[in-house]
Amino acid sequence: MQTALQQHFTAEDFLAWEETQVEKHEFVAGEVFAMSGARQDHVLVSGNIYASLKQRLRGTPCRSYMADMKLKVEAADAFFYPDVMVSCHPEDRKAVQFLSQPTLIVEVLSDSTADYDRGGKFVAYRKLESLQEYLIVDIDNRRVECFRRTADNDWLLHDYVGEVDCHLNSLGLSLPLAEIFEDIEPA
Repeated sequence: MQTALQQHFTAEDFLAWEETQVEKHEFVAGEVFAMSGARQDHVLVSGNIYASLKQRLRGTPCRSYMADMKLKVEAADAFFYPDVMVSCHPEDRKAVQFLSQPTLIVEVLSDSTADYDRGGKFVAYRKLESLQEYLIVDIDNRRVECFRRTADNDWLLHDYVGEVDCHLNSLGLSLPLAEIFEDIEPA
């Protein structure tokens, strides 16, 4: 990620400024970072997950969202663009600029963001009381890491590799890895 020209924003200034921008930016504690474009595999996998979730959530109070919807993490003074997220919260159904109560967040790894997605971003996401599961999707290794919040507020890793289903307890559904990685050529 690359820092934007202005060095410091308030959250309100960032929201107003970003509405006028062509490119997307993330905001963390006053700093603004330009987001780079994604490679084709990244877009395909994100789209596969979004489409699978949208289809399975039809008729429920939950909605799936793609990478153009912002997420506000107030406790981290941050706005992010997760690759995919699901919210079942009634306040998020009325949201215009950003969501703030997701149940599930999905990040598809890229070489430039992998460390951040596993580290600082996950630290911020864990501050969301509504978040129950965080998926990290590793295209190169055809692997999905599902971090699930426990009753003790710990995070337990469930590792999915091979021809298996990724179970999303928070939503009461499963996604086959074959569906997640559909149309992706073997490395």
